[in-house]
Amino acid sequence: MISEAEQRLINLLKQDVRASISDLARQLNISRATVQARISKLEKAGVITGYILELGKDYLQSFITAHVLIAVQQKLSSKVSADLLRIEQVSEIHAISGDYDVIAVIKAKNTEMLSHILDDIAMFDGVERTNSSVILETKKNSL
Repeated sequence: MISEAEQRLINLLKQDVRASISDLARQLNISRATVQARISKLEKAGVITGYILELGKDYLQSFITAHVLIAVQQKLSSKVSADLLRIEQVSEIHAISGDYDVIAVIKAKNTEMLSHILDDIAMFDGVERTNSSVILETKKNSL
């Protein structure tokens, strides 16, 4: 369990992961050493597992995003997941329940590229069927 003070630190890092220790300390009204100690504690506890590059909205809007539902033969599930991971444009893979087994999120530069990727996925050994939805607009994208 994390403290309220640690949660405030996490919230600040979510806003700007590149914020300096000094800036964080100033915003939290605590010492730099305390900020550094809390970050180290959160990293050791596995609460913070890394720092990522967040791409800008204008750049991301230059891509076409699609959610691809994939029904998979159960005995080939691991192979299909490995095949999906080899596709550069696949940004996420989720195991799901229901009529389909996997959702792959694809970010392609254009519809032609998306079409080729969808054809490739349909040809993977173990893929029974797919159903694709192109994202037209995102209303909210945060926790």
